[in-house]
Amino acid sequence: MARYDHIIVGSGINALVCGAILSRRGRVLLLEREKVIGGAVRTGELAPGFTYDPLATTWVLLIASPAYGELREALAAEGVRFAATDAPTGVLMADGRSLVLTTDRAANIAAFDRVHPGDGAAYGAEMAEIEANAGLIFGLFNNALWSGAGARVLAREARRSGPRGLAAKIGGMLASSRRRLPSLYGSDLVEALFAPWPLHAGLDPEQPFSGTMAAVMAFASEVFGTPIAVGGAARVTEALAAIIARNGSEIRTGADVDAVLPGSDRRAVRGVRLADGEEIDSPSAICSVTPNQLYGRLLRDWSLPDFVATEVRRYQYGKGDMQIHYALERPIRWADPALAKVQLLHLSDGIDAVSKASNEAMRGMLPARPTVCLGQPTAADPSRAPDGKAVVWIQLPEAPRVLKGDAAGEIEVPADGAWTEAVREAYADRVEAMIAAHDPAFRESVIARKVLSPADIAALNINLEGGEPYGGWAGLDQNFLFRPFPQQVNHKAFVPGVYHIGASTHPGAGLSGMSGYLVAKRLTRRRLFS
Repeated sequence: MARYDHIIVGSGINALVCGAILSRRGRVLLLEREKVIGGAVRTGELAPGFTYDPLATTWVLLIASPAYGELREALAAEGVRFAATDAPTGVLMADGRSLVLTTDRAANIAAFDRVHPGDGAAYGAEMAEIEANAGLIFGLFNNALWSGAGARVLAREARRSGPRGLAAKIGGMLASSRRRLPSLYGSDLVEALFAPWPLHAGLDPEQPFSGTMAAVMAFASEVFGTPIAVGGAARVTEALAAIIARNGSEIRTGADVDAVLPGSDRRAVRGVRLADGEEIDSPSAICSVTPNQLYGRLLRDWSLPDFVATEVRRYQYGKGDMQIHYALERPIRWADPALAKVQLLHLSDGIDAVSKASNEAMRGMLPARPTVCLGQPTAADPSRAPDGKAVVWIQLPEAPRVLKGDAAGEIEVPADGAWTEAVREAYADRVEAMIAAHDPAFRESVIARKVLSPADIAALNINLEGGEPYGGWAGLDQNFLFRPFPQQVNHKAFVPGVYHIGASTHPGAGLSGMSGYLVAKRLTRRRLFS
């Protein structure tokens, strides 16, 4: 009898969801090479009394997923609570104009119409279209695509709309934000509200499907808000770890898996070997890693199809990510008081500005005016700071992984393209100046500032290659049926008993836990336990 029914490599959200479900019916061991669990989900102290999430923070994808439906009661029993305001997102332009999206559709329609007559009706029609196509859109995200369930999603839509109607729907879903937004809205302010959202899915405005992602994210924000975990994002991963332990399974940190081991016939998995030489038996290995790590390292002792090496070499990573965190004496003083409770505010001038900054970052340039994704967690969870004080969470999704220059011609970058402390802090100063333009006394309120460059982020976790947080380029040629590449069917690696989960697999990045959930449900149905 195997020591463990399943070994899971990694402890990000997908691994923990998978482990929590599988541990109900078998012995599971999660192995994490870092000293802490969670992958890109961490919580720390920014200054005494100030709690912050260094990387991921928003849980809308989990709450909207079937994984949460299955684990909700167990998480609540471990004390997990989510908090959100009724103003999930908004935009603030350089000229001071601002607009807020609330969780009230009627109020949103009225607000958009006040900005530009007809824009409210256009927004209402778009949300109605998302609702009408929810079975297709969310069916694709919540099912394995190469499966009977995936086929049934498409067949149901084909019966409902007819083959040509289904083709038209899919074609419409592939529209870019560049095409979709100007055709819907007459106001540059309303357009600017939605323009940055595809960045959170690793997409640029010109890429196929970016228009649909902007609409889907607006829809999800309106329905669920922008929830964060009370006390910090790590409360969720800690709770999942507690569920796993309560079910009699284990998690080990500081355990770097070096290889998945073949059995004597080299046709079945017999376990894994750690970097220190220890071998652990199991007939099943579920790996929450990038394709490079899975096929280039963990499965290097196996005979793999010839095309695997080529596909791994072709696998692309997108732009890097940069994070800036502030502990403040008081919340930011926005000119529009309504912005004070917006949980994720974008400082952006619209689709052209997002496109320009994204293009600069893809070419290795520090954007002259980046899209600033500014979170205000203490608006929803005041426990993260002392009374009257605040925490600000900033993400810059348009950051070069390797530096070639500065689009503004102000910051000197090293010849080797590396992120240095000097470049990191100078670029953070540029972002800080964008905030101070709206709150002139902002700098005086700063108690502490913590900046993470793409290089810093890459050092935190082996899967965050080059500081890229999405597990790989999210363009259409490397997404959905083609993630991580076309020959890999769902989450099955090219070795019996090995499964591939994480952001590099369908349905991609974000804190949904869905790839881990899909594999856990598959293994539960097949009763693959010793």
